[in-house]
Amino acid sequence: MTNLILLSFLRQRPMHGYEVQQLIQSSRMDLWTNILSGSIYYALNKMEQDGLIVATAEERTGARLRKIYSITDAGEELFQQMIRETLTLPPHSVKSDFSLGLIWIESIPKPEALELLEQNLRQVEESLAQWRSGKEIKGQYGLSKIAMATFDNAISLLEQDAAFLRNIMDLLQE
Repeated sequence: MTNLILLSFLRQRPMHGYEVQQLIQSSRMDLWTNILSGSIYYALNKMEQDGLIVATAEERTGARLRKIYSITDAGEELFQQMIRETLTLPPHSVKSDFSLGLIWIESIPKPEALELLEQNLRQVEESLAQWRSGKEIKGQYGLSKIAMATFDNAISLLEQDAAFLRNIMDLLQE
């Protein structure tokens, strides 16, 4: 996923790693991609070695020297291939470490299990609030129908996760 994101930004225009990092954070993409700063720079270096991007310029900022990267034809080919591959994947997987943990939930004290589930529920509800806020904010600037459907899907999934957690907590308390 990191390569796909980086290549998509470099298709827009040449830029350096810090600029890519800022775009990811300002768009809140970091909330749903799990992309970390270190992985950005690692991926840029690896893609440069693999000929997918090329450093077209260098920019000095204080003592720092920043490479400005551009996508190559090979990078564009990989980008197109990756899009095609991602569109064949299921939107969400039912494979989950959480579900695995539920199998053995009775192995830990009930009060502790409930506290962990409540903590999880708070995180899901916080994420749900962020997605709703993001949809509202970005909607003011105009969202494509596909972007709107993506927001709606994420919100729906988070609502289902919250309901599932509440159900599990109720079942534990019976």
